[in-house]
Amino acid sequence: MNQRFHRLVLAGLLAGSSAAQADVSITRGATDIPDGEALAEADLTVANDRLAFAIAVESRPPWGVPRGTLVDLAAVKEGEVDLDRIAFADFIPNNWSSWPNEGKEVEVVEDSPERAVVRIRRNWADAWVTTTYTLEAGSDRIHLETELENAGDESLDAIRSGFTLWPDTGYLFGIPGLGDAKETIAEDALSDRMVAYDRDWVFALHAPYFDRVNYEGQDMYREHDLAPGESRTFEGWLQVVPDGDLAPVVAAEAERKSEATGRVVGSLSNDRGEAPPDGLVMIEKEGHPYAWTLAEEGEFAIELPAGEYDAYATALGHANSEPVSLEVGADDERTLDFDGLQGPGTLSLKVREAGSGEPRDARLAILEGQQPPVEFLGKQTFFTELEPVGRAELALAPGDYRLSVDAGAGFTAEQQEFEVSLASGETVEESLEIERLAEPNDHDWYGGDLHHHANILEGTTPPEMVVRAQLATDLDLTFISDHDSTVNHAEFQALSERRGVPFIPSVEVSPSWGHINPFPIDLGGELEVDPGTDSVQEILADARRLNAEVIPLNHPFNDYGYLRNLAGDSVPGGFTAGFDLLELNAEVDNAPTRATAHNLWDQGTRIYFTAGTDTHDAWNDLTGRIRMMARVPGELTPRAFARAIKDGHGYATQGPLLYPRNGLFGDTLRLTEGETFDWKLDAEAVDGLAEARLIGPGGEVLESVELDGRQAELTLPLGEETEGWVAVEVDDRDGDTAWSNPLWVERETPDAYTAAIGD
Repeated sequence: MNQRFHRLVLAGLLAGSSAAQADVSITRGATDIPDGEALAEADLTVANDRLAFAIAVESRPPWGVPRGTLVDLAAVKEGEVDLDRIAFADFIPNNWSSWPNEGKEVEVVEDSPERAVVRIRRNWADAWVTTTYTLEAGSDRIHLETELENAGDESLDAIRSGFTLWPDTGYLFGIPGLGDAKETIAEDALSDRMVAYDRDWVFALHAPYFDRVNYEGQDMYREHDLAPGESRTFEGWLQVVPDGDLAPVVAAEAERKSEATGRVVGSLSNDRGEAPPDGLVMIEKEGHPYAWTLAEEGEFAIELPAGEYDAYATALGHANSEPVSLEVGADDERTLDFDGLQGPGTLSLKVREAGSGEPRDARLAILEGQQPPVEFLGKQTFFTELEPVGRAELALAPGDYRLSVDAGAGFTAEQQEFEVSLASGETVEESLEIERLAEPNDHDWYGGDLHHHANILEGTTPPEMVVRAQLATDLDLTFISDHDSTVNHAEFQALSERRGVPFIPSVEVSPSWGHINPFPIDLGGELEVDPGTDSVQEILADARRLNAEVIPLNHPFNDYGYLRNLAGDSVPGGFTAGFDLLELNAEVDNAPTRATAHNLWDQGTRIYFTAGTDTHDAWNDLTGRIRMMARVPGELTPRAFARAIKDGHGYATQGPLLYPRNGLFGDTLRLTEGETFDWKLDAEAVDGLAEARLIGPGGEVLESVELDGRQAELTLPLGEETEGWVAVEVDDRDGDTAWSNPLWVERETPDAYTAAIGD
């Protein structure tokens, strides 16, 4: 179907009579969902008067997921299709592990005004994944049903399967009762749904089969086994709400579970007797946030399953009301009126360096005081402006606050805290001084967070906020590595130039079997490979085509890490020696990566560390909490920095700083047989030093030294038997560690040495 006809069909469906508006349609071709990614001729868009979704039949889904998956989802508002809000919402057979796939079968089972049914069958290695998508006329929910069948000869043990909902904008409200745990079993869950939301939309994933979650509830899995020939069916629903109200989500869940409900209605107003902007009522159950409902023009209503709850009112910049306990009975109606909500005050901040008075970039976070329960009401983390430097204006609900100030905290300065009280309508001015305690740049050492995301796919941080976050933690270079995209490069370059900071352009190439971060690459260079189908060799060749100086292996041992999937024989192309670096990542257990590095160094293979936080949300995660330090004498440029890391002239750190004096990491120390050597390094940690360890082949600890104070001169003896490599690890008093690349130690016999001189 040509694109013009496709648009006419969808427009006619949504703009016709009220009876026609409830009809369902299936159209083929590039989706008309604004910002949608399903743009190929064979792709399918399914719509009614409540929602529209698109399936990437031939378009490339993100993260190397095989084709034939739901990649676009939007509300329909007053006959108009709203923006696509997701990156992916579909079934995952075993967490985010590699997905070997040879193809798919697509069947339109029903295409009538009353119902659309699409069935897609794909293989996951020797298993079959068959998903049926059903949308009925007038419904705000897509029914999902997936059969997972083990057609192989081997049992599939302890796999984690289920539906996921990954928005590409907005915020997350996880399963009530589970808090904000990134991965946990679901025994304390008060519901079986998670929500992605913003002020003007809500998408809910209902997953009654689940027994655990991952990624803050975005993945709702059941852990199970599948014997050969056995199958299991998973049923779920994707619900679309055209505003930021969770009342329809709670009602749908109660209907699905056949729960008796009661109704809570009422009003809220501020201290001027007016309906406050973005007013809402938060419902808590067993002490946990359960749902909220918006108060449009000050009026609200929500149906709740019969039971006991607490409720309070709040609004943008307003203080929370006192909570009210209520018992909701079946078919009851309770009335709650909240009045006198106090409006915001303003905190005007200047952050300066002690002594010089120079403005400092900083990250500010609420430690105590009212934190907005719903993120479109405001943040709990803030950054000073890009310009003017060191300034921040915070509109906060009135009350008492304790805030942290992070300006290179843990690396070049201590974290500071301050207290402030705000009254409604009041502006309070504060000036803060940061004492700079370490100056690594004076020793030609520079730091970068070499794995960071902005606002592509599941990343939620706009480029300017990423730059502000990276400067606030005292990084010396800015860096971005969005999934399979370089669209943000030009903006990052411009923002970095405004502050005179070098920018390292990168991209996280994201096949399901392993992610890589080539850097620096050509500014705005585009990938020519398909991460979902191409081999590791083809992907590395494309990274080199983009002029990558180094190609790291990101999180090598997690579910979508190359080394883990290589061991499972699920990497297209298998083994390659084309990687330069192994990443120490803030989000994973790095012990297997360090052990692998030690094994490689034992063999004389000079593959070194890189480090990055893998931050997707700079407000809720701490940028730069692990970073790579590199020694760059002379001009600091992206390529000079990358070459230093490639040559091993660096170390990964969570805080401690290292300055080798007579043996640079990555260099070769040549000793004669029987010769000893004292390796001398300076170490410092603004949070206080605790211990230094000299390690050698096999990761064996050769020497351990207890430390005290912020600075230490280390003399680490290399005995007459020391050969191969040595490295140093240093801990600070907070338990943060620096891990160095190796100093290579080669031994020569005296006769060989004399002969070499004679030659």
